[in-house]
Amino acid sequence: MLDDNLRASRLTAGQRPDLQLSFEFFPPKTDAMEERFWESIQKLAPLHPRFVSVTYGAGGSTRERTLRMVSRIKSDTGVPAAAHLTCVGATRDEVDEVVRGYQAAGVSRIVALRGDPPEGVGQPFTPHPEGYQNAADLVAGIRRIGDFDISVAAYPEKHPQSADWDADIDNLKRKLDAGADRAITQMFFSNADYLRYLERARRAGVTAPIVPGIQPIHSFKQISGFAARCGASIPAWLAERFEGLEDDPETHALVAAAVAAEQVTELLDEGVTEFHFYTLNRSNLVLALARLLGRRP
Repeated sequence: MLDDNLRASRLTAGQRPDLQLSFEFFPPKTDAMEERFWESIQKLAPLHPRFVSVTYGAGGSTRERTLRMVSRIKSDTGVPAAAHLTCVGATRDEVDEVVRGYQAAGVSRIVALRGDPPEGVGQPFTPHPEGYQNAADLVAGIRRIGDFDISVAAYPEKHPQSADWDADIDNLKRKLDAGADRAITQMFFSNADYLRYLERARRAGVTAPIVPGIQPIHSFKQISGFAARCGASIPAWLAERFEGLEDDPETHALVAAAVAAEQVTELLDEGVTEFHFYTLNRSNLVLALARLLGRRP
């Protein structure tokens, strides 16, 4: 049975005024995908998220779709929308033009990321000779243009290109010192990794929020592929839970719900009050997790 204090903390989560949720989407590529995108937005909007973000394709390949989506989210739902932005393969002037486009559209929130090299995550990043050199440089450039709410990335398992933990945390500090408001972590599946990262950052003097990025596992095969490409690990116990479920979608969904529920309730019990969900443009699991956290429409 649950400890009484543990039960009480979970039951009263909905009464916590400090609980903040945000959701990440990607720009749909087809009419059918766009229909699902808007269905998911409409289902999640009544949860009153801090913001809904829309990703930005490699080299700005989805720039126009991203702008269109964030503009419509704000106008149709009233939910604050954040646009992602990278500096891969673009000059400062080109990136600044995008930022001013967001500004003109009334988008005041940006998720600022260096972005991955076109050759892949494992390859060295070479900035455009006339471009922003890194995420901290990008944040400073956005700040020069306007008073945006800026989120940046954090890596609970260390960025694959960081030489060591000191270098990784120092990079986080540079981004925040340049003007970012918060950091959002890459997906992780071991809460211990996030809590150790948080401890490292706080020891180094980082005081800004470091929001855990939660990835519900709609497809274990798909998420494993994402993890391999971005340097996130899949614990052996997690792989075992999904073993043999490739052709059993019903059981897979139940296991995915249980895994995600364990992760968010453990973090809630550790005092975490902000969560960022990577939705993959789906709403069902995220709606269930929000309810577990005490947030209802």
